[in-house]
Amino acid sequence: MIEQVERVAAFCAGDVGGNPAGVYLGTAMPDEADMRRVAAQVGYSETVFAVPAGAGGGWRVRYFSPESEVPFCGHATIALGAVLALKHGDGSYRLTTNHAEIAVRGARRGDTIAATLQSPPTSSGPAPQALVDEALALFGYTAADLDPRLPPALANGGAGHLVIALKSRELLAAMRYDLDAGRTLMRREGFATIVIVHAEGAQRFHARNPFASGGVYEDPATGAGAAALAGYLRDGGWPHGGAIDIVQGEDMGVPCHLHVDIGPEPGSPVQVSGSARLIA
Repeated sequence: MIEQVERVAAFCAGDVGGNPAGVYLGTAMPDEADMRRVAAQVGYSETVFAVPAGAGGGWRVRYFSPESEVPFCGHATIALGAVLALKHGDGSYRLTTNHAEIAVRGARRGDTIAATLQSPPTSSGPAPQALVDEALALFGYTAADLDPRLPPALANGGAGHLVIALKSRELLAAMRYDLDAGRTLMRREGFATIVIVHAEGAQRFHARNPFASGGVYEDPATGAGAAALAGYLRDGGWPHGGAIDIVQGEDMGVPCHLHVDIGPEPGSPVQVSGSARLIA
């Protein structure tokens, strides 16, 4: 099975960077134990498994990190869109996750593939103060480091996240934490990642996403986190102008770029776009 996994870098910054994902296309969904084993062998933060959904069309998908299954993964969905475009032609493909009906669109552009996912519905709400205090202590931050315009929040765009906004780019660059302690907190709270951001402007954000729940110290590009952040910004009345750009992975030396289009209806899905390329 491992030989059937394509390796794709998603949310590339031009012809560099991008978050690698494994993409398995098959005729029947493998056993869960096999998917866990393959995801661990591939070793990327996520591997997506996709098979035809049946008479209704589309694809049934599941996502696995090296340590666990996750409900939704944005960069693996972008990678899947790229592989579907290469194998089945440019177009839009319906996807059924464990919890939602979503879609991905892929179109070849020379050596790269442009892809856009439609997220599951979004939601957000205030984060309990005790949880905020615990998370700040985990990363070595204090309340004085927070951006008062964007209070800490619980946000979901297909997977659960804690959003923490910092008042300077330097504070974001200094992010450090203990992986085991982060794993304990994130798994207890059901977080896919913690989304730590700095707002360079109303429509441009820098982000880092610790992914300890999946056994990964940091994800260089996180489409699910971008969707959750976008829903949170819309819910809070942030002046996003209908779209935001997110720069991620810089502090890892893996530059990534995510673009998110945000519709006006509260709770509605958002569209997360980026480019992808096959990894030799």
